Amino acid sequence: MLHSLEIIGRRAVRGMDEVGYAAAILAESLVWIVVGRRQRQPVRLPSVFVQMMEIGVEALPIATLLSATIGMMLAIQSLYSLGLFGAESYAYIGIALSVTREFSPLIIGILIAGRSGSALAARLSTMTINQEIDALRVIGINPVRFLVTPALLGTLVMVPCLTVWSNLVSVTAAGVYISGALDVSFHSFIIQVIDVLRVDDLMHGLGKSALFATLIAIIGVVNGSLVTGGAEGVGRATTRSVVHSISAIVVTDMVFAFLVTR
Repeated sequence: MLHSLEIIGRRAVRGMDEVGYAAAILAESLVWIVVGRRQRQPVRLPSVFVQMMEIGVEALPIATLLSATIGMMLAIQSLYSLGLFGAESYAYIGIALSVTREFSPLIIGILIAGRSGSALAARLSTMTINQEIDALRVIGINPVRFLVTPALLGTLVMVPCLTVWSNLVSVTAAGVYISGALDVSFHSFIIQVIDVLRVDDLMHGLGKSALFATLIAIIGVVNGSLVTGGAEGVGRATTRSVVHSISAIVVTDMVFAFLVTR
């Protein structure tokens, strides 16, 4: 019993340690955005654009496929569920709100966590093991400014952009299915969706996507920089980053929805 309690206590302390480390990295990244030019170490825009290309533009094909699939799935399930009450014509309400408030931010967050968060963790863990991070410090380059801040900015910009794209694709795919299933025009479906949506619904999803982007970048950095154990450690850090990111996204989504909708 004492041994089990000791293990639980050590893991709790280690977890709190990592949370504090993540907060410190986030704060330092934000500081470098503001004071980088004064310190003659600005955050370079080409590095941010490279991260934006890797995180956002290169993820467009898979994001489009997943978003269209989610839209079709919501349309099928909505028609089936509402058909039990003869209310298929109101399916657009649930689809519009579900896509913009929940499904688009969630699916894009999980996609970027598995695709880009893991790549960030793998890159930083490899550099840590090869002592490249120490080499940057020796030559006077701050690793947070050089490696972390561009990735954070790129993720913060592209995840909300992908969320907006996911909204458009999901609603379009749902409209195509519903217009064929209910024999209504696609134009009328889009008009109904526009009527039911409010700016608050869109901002709800975009706010969550920005929060998810921050979690993905910081969790990837923390797991990559705390790696130990050589090549095997790189694999563990990458897997750990994906698991932690997805878990944090799902839990944060629940807390965010609870607080905002009260």
